[in-house]
Amino acid sequence: MNEQAKKNEIVNAQNGMEKKVETVDYRSSAGQRQEERNVQVIHQPHSTNTSGGVLAGAAAAVASTLQSAKDAISKK
Repeated sequence: MNEQAKKNEIVNAQNGMEKKVETVDYRSSAGQRQEERNVQVIHQPHSTNTSGGVLAGAAAAVASTLQSAKDAISKK
């Protein structure tokens, strides 16, 4: 992170903490000069008491989708 970054911690609409960081993004393409623009990055940490609940839910959704696809293919 560059030295120009500013941090703000706020409570969002869902009562979760957000960390907003205002910083500068530097980009350049081959043969072009460097472009600089101000950007804002928002970090939204998830609660630590889920014990992988987010990933478990995603895995279950993928498994269900795969099973549905297998059933659809086998029943042509």
